[in-house]
Amino acid sequence: MPLDPARLRIGACPCLSGEQYTECCGRFHRGDADAPTAEQLMRSRYSAFVVLDGDYLLRTWHPDTRPAALDLDPDIEWRRLDILATHRGGPLDAEGTVEFAAHYRSEGERGVQRENSRFLRVDRRWYYLDGDVG
Repeated sequence: MPLDPARLRIGACPCLSGEQYTECCGRFHRGDADAPTAEQLMRSRYSAFVVLDGDYLLRTWHPDTRPAALDLDPDIEWRRLDILATHRGGPLDAEGTVEFAAHYRSEGERGVQRENSRFLRVDRRWYYLDGDVG
């Protein structure tokens, strides 16, 4: 079962940054701030999958590749995010990549989604462009 966003307000962030959800990805989900780096956007998008925040995922998806809608599966339990590598994607960069492994459980089985995601910064705001799943 996915984590309840209300419970996350007082707990650790699912992105495993070590910060509290409200001070980490929660502030991005609420719209209080924009992720300053591609990695932070990646972490906040992972957390959005955990809490089933499809609106945030669509808001942070580049318009050139954004789907019309998302159908998030509440039966997938996202367990852990590992950032494997980053290239560029800093506060002054215009593009960057983040390679990650997202561990999950579904129907009692464990799985890992590996992706090398591409991000673009437009008008000081980072967007997910696309990714190579592997």
